[in-house]
Amino acid sequence: MKSCVAIASVIVSIWTLLPTAAAQEWTRFRGPNGSGVSDATTIPVQWTDADYNWQIELPGEGISSPVLWGEKLFVTSADAAAGKRWLLCINAMDGKTLWSREYTFPAHKKHTNNSYATSTPAVDAERVYALWQSKEASELVALGHAGRDVWRFDVGPFQGGHGGGISPIVHEDMVILQNDQEGPSYLVALDAASGEVRWRLDRTTDRASYATPCVYERPGRPAEIIFTEWKQGITAVDAKTGKLSWQIEVFGDETERAISSPIVAGDLVIGTCGFVTAKKHTVAVRPADTAAGVEVKEVFRFERQVAYLPSSLVYNGLLFCWSEQGIVTCLSATTGEQFWQQRVGGNYSSSPVCAGGKLYNIDEDGTLVVLAAADKYEELARNELGEGSRSTPAIAGGRMFVRTFSKLMSLGGAK
Repeated sequence: MKSCVAIASVIVSIWTLLPTAAAQEWTRFRGPNGSGVSDATTIPVQWTDADYNWQIELPGEGISSPVLWGEKLFVTSADAAAGKRWLLCINAMDGKTLWSREYTFPAHKKHTNNSYATSTPAVDAERVYALWQSKEASELVALGHAGRDVWRFDVGPFQGGHGGGISPIVHEDMVILQNDQEGPSYLVALDAASGEVRWRLDRTTDRASYATPCVYERPGRPAEIIFTEWKQGITAVDAKTGKLSWQIEVFGDETERAISSPIVAGDLVIGTCGFVTAKKHTVAVRPADTAAGVEVKEVFRFERQVAYLPSSLVYNGLLFCWSEQGIVTCLSATTGEQFWQQRVGGNYSSSPVCAGGKLYNIDEDGTLVVLAAADKYEELARNELGEGSRSTPAIAGGRMFVRTFSKLMSLGGAK
């Protein structure tokens, strides 16, 4: 009888934990380690307005992406005319605002396609972390899930004519930020609970970068934070110490900028850099293993119709590059062999995400295109959102959360 009770207790414990575990899948820009991939199977391919779980108007506008912890969804927005920015906490089930924090700011120069709410927050079990950037001063703020201030970190002025747009990540008990700009630049890890600096690595850069770092982890070796930047190429830093693990300069000699974020594909790291009027490169490298005496090595590169703004995506051994001109390329994620390349049309700032073996991406006019994530090209659907967007969707709890300039909507999930 005791064994039966014990087994029943374990089963109950497992089922109690499952929903919580499943809900923590989109806590940073592009979800799990920046991969953009979800195992959700309840996202529709085609829909109408009647299929949304809910739609809400946001204060102001923005192009940041939502992040989630449990049933709490966090998103930023801004109103340049009013000089106000907001960090909102929204009930993911019904779209009702749980709380909103307001921040004032002076408007400053930025790229016409950028916004004043571009940085995507990061979230963990205790806090949400949001970055507000400007040329006068920038600040990373940490708030509890109830909306109360925990700490603030002075990031310093942001220098770059395109305006701000970098996003933090959380790794274990640290918040990590890549502050590469046209001024004093550095990589930094902050204690997530206190905001104290755990490590800082100063850098010299010529161009502001907007790529969001990812983590490279392999059994038997320290975790490494991966950063991409034009001149320094792909850089790995020991996650605990902040010491440089390895670096490889794989990008061009012309003026370039890293906007597309790096991703991990098995034992490879894939990074992208380029410029509108210069060459663009997507490069796969095999990281160094110092303990084994192995140096970092370039494995393959792709330089035709490279995605400059959208981040690449790997699914089932396939690498998908979705360019801002609407040209999608499918390659082998291990060799770089090209399977297909197709123009789907539209202009894109958003990055693709993948759910149920399908690619989803939104063009700037608000058309959400769905493709099969396969080695043969297949368009599955086009869905009109009713407003433009430069935001990447988030997927959590079997639902997809889509942000247009001024709206947020929920789609899918078990009915």
